[in-house]
Amino acid sequence: MSDLLRKVDRVSILTLQDNYIDVLAMDGNDTIERPFLVKNPTKTGATLSLSPAAEHGFSTCITVEADGQERRMLFDFGCSPHGAAFNADLLNEDMTRVEALALSHGHLDHFGGMKQLVERTGRSDLELVTHPGVFKESRFVKTPTGYQLIFPTLARADVEDLGVSVVESEVPRQMLDGNALFLGEIPRNCDFERGMPNAFQKNGGEESFDTIEDDSSMVFHLKGKGLVILSGCAHAGIVNTVNYAREVTGVDKVHAIMGGFHLTGPDFVHAVEPTIAAFQSFSPQHVIPAHCTGRAATLAIEKAMPDEFILNMSGTTLNFI
Repeated sequence: MSDLLRKVDRVSILTLQDNYIDVLAMDGNDTIERPFLVKNPTKTGATLSLSPAAEHGFSTCITVEADGQERRMLFDFGCSPHGAAFNADLLNEDMTRVEALALSHGHLDHFGGMKQLVERTGRSDLELVTHPGVFKESRFVKTPTGYQLIFPTLARADVEDLGVSVVESEVPRQMLDGNALFLGEIPRNCDFERGMPNAFQKNGGEESFDTIEDDSSMVFHLKGKGLVILSGCAHAGIVNTVNYAREVTGVDKVHAIMGGFHLTGPDFVHAVEPTIAAFQSFSPQHVIPAHCTGRAATLAIEKAMPDEFILNMSGTTLNFI
């Protein structure tokens, strides 16, 4: 199935929203572009030095280059209505160049800022590629005390009101004329990746475990380097995700693994070490935990793979060439 995905010369991923920001990191290099304090004019003519905003959410603007042509898309949209859009404005990101949209799954911290980002594209002909399960209703998380945290629902009508056409896919689907691949529904084969145990749903009044089957990821094939794999939360399991990306593309070599790996909290402690062992077996050049990976897991990945590890944050651009 290698014809599913074209080789590209560059993949650049700008994080419009992540859980962390440190404008004093000063660790930029050929791969990492960090924002410093951005000068922003006020109505009075004075300037303020502002920092990109961080919050519990994830959003990326991806640029791929092949044969001298750049193509751009958004993958996920952040949590609050204005967070990712604020960062796009602050960083002077030209959203009118966006050609396509994809959503990793139907949780608020990934679709909350969709309206504002889509409006900044100035377009009414965009497609949103996603799994049909993103529109599932009555999702909630149970806390240890039994409290039910209800998830807001993504309504199809709200997406279509933005002038966006919804393209549902449970199978891998090409985007940007084959320069990008939406993975669709990811098989769950890894025994230590058990999903989110406190996630539930109601259907017809009946409560059941929410497998979050809509969880998906993006894949790119960097010429001469291998796959760049980008997850939102990896509820399907990041190891399952990488394995499926390799299977459907026919490309074994992995260059970068990036995104939320959802290894935070006591329910996922058991999975941290085997996940790192799997990462080491993939031999990527870069591992970039983000969003919901969690502090303990992120520290463990950095300790085990210091040469491959990159700390992600809001406003960071990663250039894979």
